[in-house]
Amino acid sequence: MEIKFICTYWGKQDMPVGTFVETALDAGFNGIELNIPAEKELTRTLSKAVGQNNAILIAQQWLPPAMESVEQYRTRMTASLIHLASLSPVFINSHTGKDYYSFNENCSLIETAKEIEENTGVKILHETHRGRFTHHAASLLPYLQKYPKLELSADFSHFCAVSESLLEDQEEILDRIIPAVRYIHARVGHDQSAQVNHPFAPEWELNLMRFVSWWQKIIDQARDRGEEIFHICPEFGPAPYMPALPFTGRPVADQWQINLEMMNHLKTNLVV
Repeated sequence: MEIKFICTYWGKQDMPVGTFVETALDAGFNGIELNIPAEKELTRTLSKAVGQNNAILIAQQWLPPAMESVEQYRTRMTASLIHLASLSPVFINSHTGKDYYSFNENCSLIETAKEIEENTGVKILHETHRGRFTHHAASLLPYLQKYPKLELSADFSHFCAVSESLLEDQEEILDRIIPAVRYIHARVGHDQSAQVNHPFAPEWELNLMRFVSWWQKIIDQARDRGEEIFHICPEFGPAPYMPALPFTGRPVADQWQINLEMMNHLKTNLVV
């Protein structure tokens, strides 16, 4: 099995998207992930850069918060997913639903996404993330039980922040979630936040080891399923995800360098 590493556009939005594609590939990534607004010029530039550079494109579906009903949210989500699917990404990584919607309301949104997936032929994965229907490990299980073919993007840092732990008491729950994972956001969190200040600082060694062990389990199961390619996106973010110094707002570490270092660490340490 081969791992393809994906570079997040998050934190690099001030860089023209065409330049970003080339920068990411020059740094050793195989492709990019970004939330793509429905802007014709941006879409055209992105499609040209991806095609000319033979880059992998993963689209991210993320909606800014709004006071809205479930049906209003569904309308926004549907428009976003259809637009992203039109760009022919390898798949869409979707921030789906809301943590305060009811189980049945979130299920209806999952079913809408499934219909779009079937109509467009573009796979839609649902990211484990605070604020979404996937916000907590245990509360995700009923969805997996109802939809046994549901496929996930794993960002377990959010589970840690929500549960204020490294999930030491939830290994059995994670073992039920991992078989559904088809993509990894490789960010290391801790019991108070979804991102440590620097994953290779010695004080976070235990956290790094724990997250890499989860990612290895995901890779092992993907290999056992016969998957030939698996995608991983080192996704350490800018401030406020990245802790910053008071008054100046200066980040305490370099986001770009951390993501590069994480990619190289996983190239060396994951067994594929």
